[in-house]
Amino acid sequence: MIKDYIEKNIDTLDRNGDGVIGYVLAIGDVGHNDSIARTRGVRKALGTAVEKDGEIVSDPAGINNDGKSKSVQDGSLEINGKTYTVRELASQEMKNSSGATWDAATAGNTIGTWTASFGDEVDVVASNNDGMGMSMFNAWSKENKVPTFGYDANSDAVAAIAEGYGGTISQHADVQAYLTLRVLRNALDGVDIDTGIGTEDDAGNVLSSDVFTYNKDQRSYYALNVAVTADNYKDFLDSTVTYAPVSNQLDEKDHAKKSVWLNIYNASDNFLSSTYQPLLEKYDDLLNLDVEYIGGDGQTESNITNRLGNPDKYDAFAINMVKTDNAASYTGILK
Repeated sequence: MIKDYIEKNIDTLDRNGDGVIGYVLAIGDVGHNDSIARTRGVRKALGTAVEKDGEIVSDPAGINNDGKSKSVQDGSLEINGKTYTVRELASQEMKNSSGATWDAATAGNTIGTWTASFGDEVDVVASNNDGMGMSMFNAWSKENKVPTFGYDANSDAVAAIAEGYGGTISQHADVQAYLTLRVLRNALDGVDIDTGIGTEDDAGNVLSSDVFTYNKDQRSYYALNVAVTADNYKDFLDSTVTYAPVSNQLDEKDHAKKSVWLNIYNASDNFLSSTYQPLLEKYDDLLNLDVEYIGGDGQTESNITNRLGNPDKYDAFAINMVKTDNAASYTGILK
């Protein structure tokens, strides 16, 4: 998405005319799967990736306006017969003083620090999510007309595309939230796991293959991503509308009401609180699930597990961990 934007807007993008397309990158949590994947994706697409042991390095580059960082390298793009250098000028994990990552306020402050040092070298702002992206956009990019790209398709970010926000990525949160609860519903009903997903259920709910995929080896469903740009953003202005093909109410006679404990790892996370949870709250009624929602502090598993004192009262659990290798913190309680 960023590469396409650069190619289409190269005539006005190189702000200081030095032939270097400089970008800065806000990294969410250096150890988080999504943050790692998104950082690698940006670097791969722009040719700034460095590989180590067969994997693209996702470590922050720190300050790199001289192009000497070991975490990244200069890339190049040939556009309209001219070769441009692409450089990751700076990147860092956005962690606040309390230890919370993906921190929007930190990102807003950091863009000020970066641009005070090399402002006219910054041609593009990239972010691992829209929360940080919008903070940087509002603090600096909007006024300076520098395209900013995020991830999550939060409503405020999608609306900001009309004001110069470069673009974002929809995780198909409407499909993602449905899949979260549908897998639980199917397990509780004792039916085939694909019911109401790839196979139509008794209420007519079914997903088409262009919005999800299933990995049998990983026993995992994935909602597929969609680029949201100036070309299509009006279709994504409300991020909390359920996905029509799976919005049919289940009959409670055949799908009895069940109790579910569900947590989101960080109640302050913009995507989780403003998009994902509101969608879950709409789907839980459609799927006859009585869900108790728990919001964590984004820092420790104990902030969440301390509120799971009576697991016997629930029929099922949906767990969103702070760190993706801490499953034992939860399974130890449920065992």
